[in-house]
Amino acid sequence: MTTLLPRILRALEQFHATHPWDHNAHYHQWILRQLPRRFNSALDVGSGSGDLARLLASRAGVVHGVDADADIVARARELTAPPAPVTFTVGDALNETPPGPYDVITCVATIHHLPFSDALTRFRQHLAPGGTLVVIGLYRPQSRSDYLIDAVAIPSNVAMAWIKNKGRKSPRPTSMTAPTRPATMSFADIVREARHELPGTRLRRRLFWRYTLVWHKR
Repeated sequence: MTTLLPRILRALEQFHATHPWDHNAHYHQWILRQLPRRFNSALDVGSGSGDLARLLASRAGVVHGVDADADIVARARELTAPPAPVTFTVGDALNETPPGPYDVITCVATIHHLPFSDALTRFRQHLAPGGTLVVIGLYRPQSRSDYLIDAVAIPSNVAMAWIKNKGRKSPRPTSMTAPTRPATMSFADIVREARHELPGTRLRRRLFWRYTLVWHKR
């Protein structure tokens, strides 16, 4: 068993290297379902190649994306049609974001790159009264239920990779070329700090090594 597990993990890594799919984009439509049909302004923190920002623009008067990686911001600008009400800025999400306020703030697979409590505090400050914050985050598995969800995600992940790539080898999507890092906070720690900074926030573990956080500012 001790020699079989590494072989299985290596096989899974090889499979996903040739059949990649974007786990973050999987939640984009879910994000839209948490938002009003129309709103004036949105901020996408860690906007990457701009996929979510362009989706938000279908409902918003203006969308601003900010990302610390200059290369991926340049690519986002290339992929965005000039008439779209979307702008992208290279900068630190905590210190170099136009203050808003914004009716919607989204942050997908980015908050674990930032000081967690500081980021939530800054998002709260930038959010307009009545606005909505939606975070898709990563967590470090720690509890038995964490590992159970992870175990369920493995076959689901393989199936999704096969379906999305139609069984063929595929290049990595542009959205997956931005720098990444592993999560360090457990879900329990995330819940505790989020509820302290944003009373009334809703958090839930999800498939594919993600959690969701939704908060409405009164």
